Amino acid sequence: MKIIVCVKQVPDTKGGVKFKPDGTLDRGAMLTIMNPDDKAGLEAALRLKDQYGAEVTVVTMGLPKAEEVLREAIAMGADKGILVTDRVLGGADTWATSQTIAGAIRNLEYDLIITGRQAIDGDTAQVGPQISEHLNIPVISYAEEIKIDGDSVIVKRQYDDRFHMLKAKMPCLITALSELNEPRYMTPGGIFDAYDADITVWGRADLKDVLDSNLGLKGSPTQIAKASDKVRKGAGEKVALDTPDESADYIVSKLQEKFVI
Repeated sequence: MKIIVCVKQVPDTKGGVKFKPDGTLDRGAMLTIMNPDDKAGLEAALRLKDQYGAEVTVVTMGLPKAEEVLREAIAMGADKGILVTDRVLGGADTWATSQTIAGAIRNLEYDLIITGRQAIDGDTAQVGPQISEHLNIPVISYAEEIKIDGDSVIVKRQYDDRFHMLKAKMPCLITALSELNEPRYMTPGGIFDAYDADITVWGRADLKDVLDSNLGLKGSPTQIAKASDKVRKGAGEKVALDTPDESADYIVSKLQEKFVI
């Protein structure tokens, strides 16, 4: 079995985010991590590898520094890493990003593609399903559990306060929730292996069956009107009261003032 996992290097929001004048994220100036949903998808692929002997290839699109998440993935147990990077791909929205990743995947053999449900820097949950559309394969989103049954995959899919059990023939694409599992840690030996590993780097010329008009900022139909860091909360109101009854009365009066009760 051959599994492709799509991961994204995203800003570590605990360190704050920075923007360029055009409103896009200044990814080169921020601390970064592997997107949590993507890491859960990677762990799912590695468990399938442990069980069935699958080959796991991890693909990411980003700046050259995005190589870091590929080496992290290899240190966790992935077999190969592919970085898609090119200046013409910068500023891509979900449409252009999915076109780019699909163009890279067309060069590879695969039975299963796993992506995260969504990235914490965009929260759109669009790229995974869009990749499946470009590749003309089935998609099952919001996966809570994944099993293999012959040439098919069985997925427990989150749905409101219940779940669906869905079965699809491979090749297909699955989007994973961070609740899918608890990702493993990198091993010391895996870290050494990861930094000795060769990372494959592809650019625009390596993308298959993709038009220039669908790439990068110019190929992105979604334009950013305004961008800002997360809103900082104020210090709030501090009140010193003498008794529990006075505290309760004060809280009730505030809730009534805001028409909560």
